[in-house]
Amino acid sequence: MYPLRRNRRLRTSEAMRSLVRETAITPNDFIAPLFVVEGKNKKEEIASMPNYFRFSLDLLEKEVKELRSLGIKSVLLFVKVPDNLKDNAGTEALNADGLMQRAIKTVKNVVPEMLVMTDVALDPYSAYGHDGVIVDGKVINDDTTAILAEMGLSHAKAGADILAPSDMMDGRIFEMRSLLEDEGFHETGIMSYSAKYASAFYGPFRDALDSAPVDAENIPKDKKTYQMDPANREEAVKETLMDIEEGADIVMVKPGLCYLDIVRDIRNAVDVPVAVYQVSGEYAMIKAAAEKGWLDHDAVVLEQLTAIKRAGASVIASYFAKDAVKLIS
Repeated sequence: MYPLRRNRRLRTSEAMRSLVRETAITPNDFIAPLFVVEGKNKKEEIASMPNYFRFSLDLLEKEVKELRSLGIKSVLLFVKVPDNLKDNAGTEALNADGLMQRAIKTVKNVVPEMLVMTDVALDPYSAYGHDGVIVDGKVINDDTTAILAEMGLSHAKAGADILAPSDMMDGRIFEMRSLLEDEGFHETGIMSYSAKYASAFYGPFRDALDSAPVDAENIPKDKKTYQMDPANREEAVKETLMDIEEGADIVMVKPGLCYLDIVRDIRNAVDVPVAVYQVSGEYAMIKAAAEKGWLDHDAVVLEQLTAIKRAGASVIASYFAKDAVKLIS
C-alpha cells in the first residue's frame, strides 16, 4: 500500500524503464512487404503511400541487400501485373517465368538467407480485381482454391520459403498443403491470412497494385462475401483454428491497430506464431498526419508497433519495417 509501494519508482529514468519493460521490438519481429513491377531501373513512389515504392527486379536486389544489412530477415512479395496479362482465372499467376516467380529467384540469388514469403491471391492477376474466379456475379470458392493451390506450388518451385494466401476462400489451406505434400515440398510453410477483415484501410495497397474491384455490371463491388465482417470477433478464432487444422504454420490478423482485441483472442487460443499486418491505410494516416505536423511520426510508429506486439503478435508485416529498425537500433 502507498507509501510503502510507489509505482513511480520503476519509472524514474530511461535506464530503469528499459530494465522493467515488458515488450520490446527487434529487427527479428518484422516482415518487410515489397512491391515489384516489370521493367528496369524503376523505383516508383506510390502516391497514397509516401516514401514507399514499387521496384523493378534490378532495384529490388539493392533494396533486399539494404534490408538484410539492417537485420531484417523476412520479406513479403507482391507484384503489379500489367493489365494485358489479367483475366478472370488469373492465368498469369501460374506462369513459371512470371514476375512473382522471377522476383522470388531474384531475392534468393542476391540474399540466399532472406526468408521469402509470397502473396498467394488472384486479385493482382484478375481483370476484375477480385481474389477469386467470378461466375454469374459471384466469387466462386472451389474453382478459386484449386487455382490458388497451383499458384502456391509455382511459388514453392521458384524458391519461396513461406506461402501467404490472402484470399479468405474456404478450404484453400487444405488444398494448398495437400498439393505441396503431394509434390514433395514438405518444408514450404504457409502463413495464412486467417482473420482478414473487409476493411476500409486497404485503399493505398490497392493503388499500389492496381487491384481494386472494378466498377462494372455483374461484378461484386466489394469483397464482403469472403473477407470478414469488421463487427465479428468470435468468428476470427473459428476461422483461425480451421486454418491450423488444414495445415497453416503461421496465422495472421489483418489489419492491425483496430483489431488488437482479435490479436489477443487468437494468441490465447492457438499454439502457432501469430502475424499481424499493419496495413497501407494505417501507414498512410501516420504519414499524412505527420506531414501536417499533427503528431510525432517516429514516436507514433514505435508506439503502434509496440502495441501490436504487446497484444500478442509474434511477427509484424509493416511498411514501417525499415524505418522502425533504424529507430530502435
